[in-house]
Amino acid sequence: MMHGAKNPSAGPVLLFDVGNTNVKLCLADENGLGRTYSLPSTNRETADSLGLTIAGICAREGVAEGAVRAWVLSSVVPPLNGLLKAACGSYFTCPALFVPGDIVLPLENRYARPQEVGADRLLGGFAARKLFDDPTLIVVDFGTATTFDCVQGNAYLGGLICPGVLSSVTALGTQTAKLPQISLELDSDDLDIGTSTRQSLNHGVLFGFASMLEGLTARLKKRLNDPHARVVATGGFARQLAAITDCIDDLAPDLLMQGLAAAYFQKHSPDTSREQS
Repeated sequence: MMHGAKNPSAGPVLLFDVGNTNVKLCLADENGLGRTYSLPSTNRETADSLGLTIAGICAREGVAEGAVRAWVLSSVVPPLNGLLKAACGSYFTCPALFVPGDIVLPLENRYARPQEVGADRLLGGFAARKLFDDPTLIVVDFGTATTFDCVQGNAYLGGLICPGVLSSVTALGTQTAKLPQISLELDSDDLDIGTSTRQSLNHGVLFGFASMLEGLTARLKKRLNDPHARVVATGGFARQLAAITDCIDDLAPDLLMQGLAAAYFQKHSPDTSREQS
């Protein structure tokens, strides 16, 4: 879909979801998203190492650096922002635009201190609003932390921040030397009484988070005065949890990437550019 573009104004963009554990990126154009790649978020990266790696991903996809019209980034890791900007400036000939800093999201932010909201949380709310027409949305992101974000109408109301699945397991492992490594995969959709430490952990963690999900979404629906609020789930463990609870209405694995693409193309599509010129 994005191969061989010679005119940068009509070329693809690179989308970046910069999280505490991984940097996810993919190429996108008006027709949709390309393959998503995942790089580790580390403090050992340099602008050169990032630039070379990202240029290599573009080469693999058959896209020249000069054909990319913009980097569009959502980041919750400030130390990486400058490195990514420098990498873009050194290895590409396009701007690096951060959301919501450089691209303002058309979503009313009702946080008491709006600047405190993580870019990923605000972007997730915006993306869900673009995808679904329901008056009330609850967006659950199973990332390094588990976040619940509430959108009513065109307003981001705020939400909840809870421990993440993997971070909880890691915390257990650092405090309990005898606990084994677990897969976080279930052999059934029903809760079992664990007959081994591994099974006890797998079922305890995943069904425990499923119960947290059910309890908190029920309480949020009551607080929002909307029993029909749509629950949209994204992030690493959304699919596993959707298999064992019926409180998730929609899985949206590419939610943040879809939000980044929508934020960029609503203002920078070729048709819009021609209208403004």
